[in-house]
Amino acid sequence: MMKKVLAMLLASAMVVSMTACGGNSNSDTTEPAAEDSSTEAPAEGEEPAGDAEAAAPSGETYKVALLLNGTLGDKSFYDSANEGLTRLRDELGADVFDFKVEQMGGTAADESKWEPTLLDYCDSGEYDVIIMGTWQMADPLAKAADQYPDQKFMFFDEQFDFEGNGNPQNIYNILYKQNEVSYLVGAAAAMMTTDETIEGIDPSTKKIGFLGGMDNAVINDFLKGYEQGAKDIDPEIEVQVSWVGDFVDSTKGKDLALAQYQNGVDVGYNVAGNAGLGQIEAAGDTNLYAFGVDSDQAALLPDYAKNIPTSALKNVGNSLYRAINLDLEGKLTYGTTEVLGFAEGGVELVKDAHYEEMLPENIRTTLDELEQKIIDGEIVVDTAIER
Repeated sequence: MMKKVLAMLLASAMVVSMTACGGNSNSDTTEPAAEDSSTEAPAEGEEPAGDAEAAAPSGETYKVALLLNGTLGDKSFYDSANEGLTRLRDELGADVFDFKVEQMGGTAADESKWEPTLLDYCDSGEYDVIIMGTWQMADPLAKAADQYPDQKFMFFDEQFDFEGNGNPQNIYNILYKQNEVSYLVGAAAAMMTTDETIEGIDPSTKKIGFLGGMDNAVINDFLKGYEQGAKDIDPEIEVQVSWVGDFVDSTKGKDLALAQYQNGVDVGYNVAGNAGLGQIEAAGDTNLYAFGVDSDQAALLPDYAKNIPTSALKNVGNSLYRAINLDLEGKLTYGTTEVLGFAEGGVELVKDAHYEEMLPENIRTTLDELEQKIIDGEIVVDTAIER
């Protein structure tokens, strides 16, 4: 049954996880502006920030195009982006805000149509903002921003090189402090691997694992935080790192994870898109543990939930919800990059009833304290990205 569930999820997840798509560029990045700091991305069900409906142009609909270099159904970033825009439309009404999703496909065969599709949307002049993400869209975006200076763009989960592209003033760039949430995952893994009360744990080994998709800046940012969180709990913790080489090959991901588990690792962390699902299957086969990423993977994979203590989220949907509300209010500054962490609702560790069941109270209490220290600036988390 477990393999059947995994196969179904893989069948729907035809594209690379947006988390796993980071590259590296050399742009100047700013922290969120002080005037925007109060407009945090709300959790589902909360009221939208500010009076966005009142700020919408009278008689006009604010229209967005969300261009995905992939497809919906990834149970991750693409779906998160769509959810955030859907929630905003439901709250404001389609006469105030509406959007269209263009699923361009995520395979090598699809890549040749990404830039022409983007330029077609720009040429239409129909959309107030065109949204896209990942390092693969950075070059097409730079060309579009230059050719269409009056078109506004939002670009997420990859650092846009403003200086290297003539400092365009029509792009708003969103990054996430994945290192912050990964710090908590590393701390949790370190505490778990030495806790003899948790089933299957061998407290004498002090080994935890990390499965990365590709060796790039964003994935290394996850790794930096994870390693620091673990070492701050116990400097003797050993972090075993394996790289799949892509974000798709779940079979290879499983083989690498099994090798780690067989080498004494009892808690892992998958940051490898669809390939990371192999680690979750490996955890199920060995009755050990794997932290999820991007989505609440314990909820998405109920047959593996007992192996997934919790998941680290980058809240793409919340960040787009927040940005569009700010734009409707005339408060969003284009030509800049914002980096969203715990304080802004850009990242999150799932803390629900399953989490409470999986992790002992002392671990949960420590994680709450560490998160607050990160928010307060008492803990500065290492990063692989210039910010």
